[in-house]
Amino acid sequence: MGSGRKPFTRGGWLPSVRRLLAVAIPRTLKDVVMSTSAVPFTATILGSPRIGPNRELKRAVEKYWAGRIDRAELEAVAAQLRRDTWESLVAAGLDSVPVNTFSYYDQMLDTAVLVGALPTRVTGIADDLDRYFAAARGNDEVAPLEMTKWFDTNYHYLVPEFGPDTSFSLNPAKVLGELEEARAQGVPARPVIIGPVTFLALSKAVDGAGAPVSRLDELVDVYAELLKVLADKGVEWVQIDEPVLVTDIVDNAAELAERTYSRLGALTMRPAVLVATYFGELTDALPALARTAVEAIGVDLVAGSAAALAAVPELKDKLLVAGVVDGRNVWRTDLERALGSLDTLRGSAGAVAVSTSCSTLHVPYILDAEPDIDAALRSWLAFGFEKVTEVVALARGLGQGRDAISAEIATSNAAIASRTSDLRLNNGQVRARISAIVASGAKRGPADQRRIAQQERLKLPALPTTTIGSYPQTSAIRVARADLRTGTIDAAEYQRRMKAEIADVIALQEQLGLDVLVHGEPERNDMVQYFAEQLDGFFATQNGWVQSYGSRCVRPPILYGDVARPNPMTVEWITYAQSLTDKPVKGMLTGPVTILAWSFVRDDQPLAETAAQVALAIRDETVDLQSAGISIIQVDEPALRELLPLRSKDKAAYLNWAVDAFRLSTSGVADSTQIHTHLCYSEFGEVIGAIADLDADVTSIEAARSHMEVLGDLNAAGFSNSVGPGVYDIHSPRVPGVAEIATSLREALEAVPAERLWVNPDCGLKTRSTDEVRESLRNLVAATAKVRAG
Repeated sequence: MGSGRKPFTRGGWLPSVRRLLAVAIPRTLKDVVMSTSAVPFTATILGSPRIGPNRELKRAVEKYWAGRIDRAELEAVAAQLRRDTWESLVAAGLDSVPVNTFSYYDQMLDTAVLVGALPTRVTGIADDLDRYFAAARGNDEVAPLEMTKWFDTNYHYLVPEFGPDTSFSLNPAKVLGELEEARAQGVPARPVIIGPVTFLALSKAVDGAGAPVSRLDELVDVYAELLKVLADKGVEWVQIDEPVLVTDIVDNAAELAERTYSRLGALTMRPAVLVATYFGELTDALPALARTAVEAIGVDLVAGSAAALAAVPELKDKLLVAGVVDGRNVWRTDLERALGSLDTLRGSAGAVAVSTSCSTLHVPYILDAEPDIDAALRSWLAFGFEKVTEVVALARGLGQGRDAISAEIATSNAAIASRTSDLRLNNGQVRARISAIVASGAKRGPADQRRIAQQERLKLPALPTTTIGSYPQTSAIRVARADLRTGTIDAAEYQRRMKAEIADVIALQEQLGLDVLVHGEPERNDMVQYFAEQLDGFFATQNGWVQSYGSRCVRPPILYGDVARPNPMTVEWITYAQSLTDKPVKGMLTGPVTILAWSFVRDDQPLAETAAQVALAIRDETVDLQSAGISIIQVDEPALRELLPLRSKDKAAYLNWAVDAFRLSTSGVADSTQIHTHLCYSEFGEVIGAIADLDADVTSIEAARSHMEVLGDLNAAGFSNSVGPGVYDIHSPRVPGVAEIATSLREALEAVPAERLWVNPDCGLKTRSTDEVRESLRNLVAATAKVRAG
């Protein structure tokens, strides 16, 4: 049942914020008095989203790329979004507001611009914004920077490159511009910058250059220059983000941190420095930072623990910015527990400020934008705006005592009690089925036995050609989806239109001569949301947009309860597609780990238990697809690497349950049914063994940009099943030629014998145009024929 609230409309974010704040916190921008000295603040967040509550930035950027608006119009949209964000944060009661967290594309790319470390291939572009976007997404002459996941989140960052000729130079225009905007608005502004250790650790060396981290001392010189510039502008606090310190990415991170911040802390002309860390627990880097002269350290007390803080005596001279409100998941904070944790920190630090655990970039803007959440579920949730109000309440409770926020604590306790007793979180039938299947030891036969059974059933040629799953989401598909949402067409008409799209995709593949076909997924809005909308235990938001990368936004569903599949989810679509051709059509499913990774997942039980529940639902779907005559089923796990823990000691346990979940989801079918999986958007080195352990019959994997290097890693890990390395990169609009694809295929044949090699693009084709797909796949088929002929 819905809540009865009015739908969230364009322009509705700030009015909603003002209305919600009017009763409890009558605070405006005019009430804020800027301090003249760097006194400790009490309530803040580490960063904020920038896409706009209605994806205003996405639309403006894409119009700019298409030439439909000019730079001035784009900059006006960006400036309004910044103003609205700052106004809401000040009005909520934050006494230190992060600025320079806005980005047209990505904060790592912004940092590369800041320190003069753009690749030389773009530096000749005269216009600074066109140069920026060329580095981000490429153009006809320039290849973009690589993109990969930001730690263990679903946000993608652009990977800076360091060649032998890379040199640093300060370009502070963006930081200073946003600082002045904020000050003109009366905002207690705190500039935020990615730290030098993190920036270098997440960069890559090219053209024989040495490890980027070896350039640390040179880069710290640039940061020292920046701090002086900010001090000259009267900046009181600056936040320098060093999330790499909670990982094992750099072996000597603590030593590098102490060296860096001892130098910066010793500067005579600088603002007070907050070194912010997040996504995990500081270990030996905590005392290292505490020994330096920086004034504040930010710690993630959602992913980490407060226990070690008391053992660091140097913290008694610091402001401890305690991240007790979860910045990357959507659950309401247990205010009673959080306030208790904050109280215990008083003796460990000179002062304590309350914060989110990380930037709220990773959560939707405001819960008021969701009119259809039932009352119980609504009471359990906190989106970005609600998290800010939690921070402010906890700061008030810490400063004035528990009684000052007794009403907020009572509401929090009631929500927690409601969640604990809700039957949707306790489905005994689902839990019993999982236990029974696991206890039975159900599994498929050995790989060589399966291969023989599948060869007899499928009779595929050598080097079989296929695609990954999705085909272009045409304007007709988007119009049909919008018409269904608004009630302009009914479900029967929508189904008719989607079947027409499927028929066109099958006809195209038949015409091109592909060996194994897909239905193109026109009916799917998103590879996770589509399933979430059909599974018990999930809620799919209407406006819960978060940035994935650049202008790409997603709406992660909320996995709040025990997961069950009430009805088949894909069988009708796949069997319709199969009825149109004599060639095999793949059933297309999303795997349990990816569904978890791209959802907001319940935090009241171990992830492994939740993964098993999702796996059971996917298993039921594979069995129904097989019963309907589908001979090939693909269960995609592109996020397998994404959830890998940041500390080495935790990785084996994660990979064990991730592999178990995949095997549970795929072990219900016969040996003659071929199981495929697909992985992409990852650095695969640390999960190569797990990829082999998945034991899929065919694994397609993103490989074109790395020129098939991943195949050698798979062979070294003992991988002996079939593999489909991507023979061209779908993330670029360019159409690869026959000779180029043939070269990639021959490179793959040097590592994998022809009887185990499949031919496919790197990833799904959803974001490409139909003309691009037609020409690229025609060349793929022609290149395969050429290589088959020798």
